[in-house]
Amino acid sequence: MRLEKISLIDFKNIARLEFQPGAGINGFVGDNGAGKTNILDAVYYLAMCKSAMPTSDGQNIRHGGEFFLLDGAFRTDSGKGEQVVCSFSRKQGKLLKRNGKEYERLADHVGLVPVVIVSPADSSLISEAAEERRRYLNGFISQLDRSYLNAVMRYNAILLERNKFLKISSDEDMLQIYDRQLEEQAEVIHHRRSSYIAELAPLTQEFYRALSGDREQVSLEYRSELNEAPLGEILLRNRQRDLVNQFTTSGIHRDDLVLKIGGYPLRKYGSQGQQKSFLIALKLAQYQLVARERQEKPILLLDDLFDKLDAGRVTELLRLVATEEFGQILITDCNPTRLKTTLDRAESPYTLFTVSGGAIEP
Repeated sequence: MRLEKISLIDFKNIARLEFQPGAGINGFVGDNGAGKTNILDAVYYLAMCKSAMPTSDGQNIRHGGEFFLLDGAFRTDSGKGEQVVCSFSRKQGKLLKRNGKEYERLADHVGLVPVVIVSPADSSLISEAAEERRRYLNGFISQLDRSYLNAVMRYNAILLERNKFLKISSDEDMLQIYDRQLEEQAEVIHHRRSSYIAELAPLTQEFYRALSGDREQVSLEYRSELNEAPLGEILLRNRQRDLVNQFTTSGIHRDDLVLKIGGYPLRKYGSQGQQKSFLIALKLAQYQLVARERQEKPILLLDDLFDKLDAGRVTELLRLVATEEFGQILITDCNPTRLKTTLDRAESPYTLFTVSGGAIEP
């Protein structure tokens, strides 16, 4: 997948911007706050119907504005054109169109434009609670499997209803109905998570070895109560606890992705450089899986590339992504000399754009 042209109106600090990135590596340089990350986020938004940052849709409107508009022209690896337009206004909400036709459900768009982003915000996958890692898994797998996304949405809706019911009643017949409905969706979710994590783990190890010079061993494990028993059995076993707490204490919504280095928790025993290398390896593994499953190379977004990484690891990363396995890449850095020097060292053709005040300088 390649982004051929993109237009932004009143998106974050960008009043109006239109440009055409190259097919290979595109570097965006400029001071902090210039708008580099916002350009990458606009591409992500057109792919995933939401920002890669923890912000609401309204917060993405430029200060003083009433709406934002994103318009992207994409070209698939097979040569098919796709026009995606996304707008959000304070009065009418979000609107998404593909080739001029409005989607009935935003979820139906996820997966059309495969994208993988690496950014400083990824540190939350290590530092924050399991919810962040489940959110990552959901976003990743949803690009590959529409039935998975539907199962997650359905599971969450049923879970909400069950939790409401637990606050007002202990009727066993009704609880068994909720349990059967949850178990049906949980089976789909658990199967997909197990399968994809089993593929993701060795690829992550392989990319980490390349980035680190094979200095440490890392691992990726799927922790789920459903690894041991079906959800229906688990819910029945924990019935009394649920009634006392008045919410569902067990289930797929408690799953976690366990990240380790040298057999120990990455959060406690990994340095900042090791943690960042692990996250990059994880995202490159994700990229390879998506490309393999979809037969379509995702757009790779590398935001603030040098954050917590030494020049050696950045050079090795650029050498990795400059191969034919990867497609279009968008990179940001605040130091133009550093980025240019590193790209030259990686011996890969590239295009540089200078960003200032939410605009690309000619």
